[in-house]
Amino acid sequence: MNQTALAPQAGTADEPVEISHIRNFSIVAHIDHGKSTLADRLIQMTGGLTEREMKDQILDSMDIERERGITIKAQTVRLLYQAQDGETYTLNLIDTPGHVDFAYEVNRSLAACEGSLLVVDASQGVEAQTLANVYQAIENDHEIVPVLNKVDLPAAEPERVQQQIEDVIGLDATDAVMISAKTGLGVEDVLEAIVTRLPAPKGNPNATLKAMLVDSWYDAYLGVVVLVRVIDGKLKKGQKVRMMGTGATYDVDRVGVITPKLATLNELGPGEIGFMTASIKEVADTRVGDTITDEKKPTETMLEGFKPAQPVVFCGLFPVDAADFEDLRAAMGKLRLNDASFSFEMESSAALGFGFRCGFLGLLHLEIIQERLEREFNLDLIATAPSVVYEIQLRKGANDEGEPEVEELHNPADMPDVMKIEEIREPWITATILTPDEYLGPILKLCQERRGIQKELSYVGARAMLVYNLPLNEVVFDFYDRLKSISKGYASFDYQITGYEAGDLVKMQILVNSDPVDALSILVHRSQAEYRGRAMCEKLKDLIPQHMFVIPIQAAIGGKIIARETIRALRKDVTAKCYGGDVTRKRKLLEKQKAGKKKMRQFGKVDIPQEAFIKALKMDS
Repeated sequence: MNQTALAPQAGTADEPVEISHIRNFSIVAHIDHGKSTLADRLIQMTGGLTEREMKDQILDSMDIERERGITIKAQTVRLLYQAQDGETYTLNLIDTPGHVDFAYEVNRSLAACEGSLLVVDASQGVEAQTLANVYQAIENDHEIVPVLNKVDLPAAEPERVQQQIEDVIGLDATDAVMISAKTGLGVEDVLEAIVTRLPAPKGNPNATLKAMLVDSWYDAYLGVVVLVRVIDGKLKKGQKVRMMGTGATYDVDRVGVITPKLATLNELGPGEIGFMTASIKEVADTRVGDTITDEKKPTETMLEGFKPAQPVVFCGLFPVDAADFEDLRAAMGKLRLNDASFSFEMESSAALGFGFRCGFLGLLHLEIIQERLEREFNLDLIATAPSVVYEIQLRKGANDEGEPEVEELHNPADMPDVMKIEEIREPWITATILTPDEYLGPILKLCQERRGIQKELSYVGARAMLVYNLPLNEVVFDFYDRLKSISKGYASFDYQITGYEAGDLVKMQILVNSDPVDALSILVHRSQAEYRGRAMCEKLKDLIPQHMFVIPIQAAIGGKIIARETIRALRKDVTAKCYGGDVTRKRKLLEKQKAGKKKMRQFGKVDIPQEAFIKALKMDS
């Protein structure tokens, strides 16, 4: 490594930074293309941390991020770099997640920067998330520097990938920086490219304060820590500031930067990215994208801000042991402190007891929240089948006001009477799938099975790029797993929600001994209701133990039964105590048993074990 690149990190905190020497940039890429590893090398080469303090994926602070090798939260770090022209530059780096579920993290990170490093794996090439993230960067008017990573691998084909970037994205990749983030090869060139090719931020230090709230998290000692990007003016310690979106005012306790340790300053000037604390109690009080301004001299115009992250997948989380309910409530409250996109409300189920209906941004988000609850708070949880949010258009006069009304349906069990419903609308997505040519046939078949509408099919070298419109309901269960298994892991998938469309959807109920089981209600498309109903009944037949009476298991839409399975009765030998004698004695006992079973069938209660719910709800695989 070039030792001249190392700049002293200490002692420079209080010096005001000249705006022309600031570079704000984010790293965008597909999952596993080397964003976090490149961030490690940049921190190491600029002396952000000593060799002793360094560890791999230093910005991935959660255990679950390090174990899975993914970034969940966007992380920020300020570095000082002495360039070849002798000047010292301040680099504000934001490392962003690559997974589709955390696209909202990427969006707000990009809004705080003027440029992006587009990292592409030189062996894998352009993938679906590469496209999604780079288009977001282009929408934010970013200057983009292509970086080809992993050029030291035997399978690397940098020339082919350069051509691919030009063909697919339309970016000029002739001067792409060739690096190996793992070994540090070429990282010095990345630092020079940041300084020479990315623009400096613009801003007026003498104007009134205008800053963007980029992120916030909860710290046990400091309260809520707010990450800000100063656009105009200065943010100082002791200043009284106002959040323009919520109207709340706060006194600033401290301001500073993340290096990646927290370092306090006296003030932050225009173009800088840093943090502030102001005795804020809850993360919910700090809306991402809000404008922070001076209370005495507020700015006239607010920043555009972002749409709040909308949950798209809902599922019920219930404690296995009912006594853990209060612990679960407390654990969810703590998780909510650091993840404002996670929402929950209490619900109860006849089968599973008390629990919570939770909203997530996707299945990976659901999986990570569930794993964090189980691991960090030592809870045993049951998750019900994930479902999406439906819109229900009620008929005129169906509600008290007499106007047509649109309701959101999160749980199929809460669906209103069919006679009141005009139509049911379901969310649709536009999915982009990149796959090697040999797996194209099975993937097309999978998309057709899931009611997909093909929009586009084009080729990028030997790889096909598919664009499909699909109902989110069909994707949310096991689409991603099926896609990966069909393509032996080579296909990549990205989606965006496009809106709601009316569909021929019906509520399918499962009846056990003629009683409906709420926890097993699902909304399905009419064309697939019979297949789903039959599969669910067959599964439950194996999961529910035999009772002393016959148990019918039925799938029903309204009053119409569409599938049925029967669990045979356990037969007790009531004639065992009859030794010889008249046959009428035996017949009398058998008749008595028959009458008892008939009565039991009318009034008998069926015990459904909890594991039967879990397995039946996972039946989509």
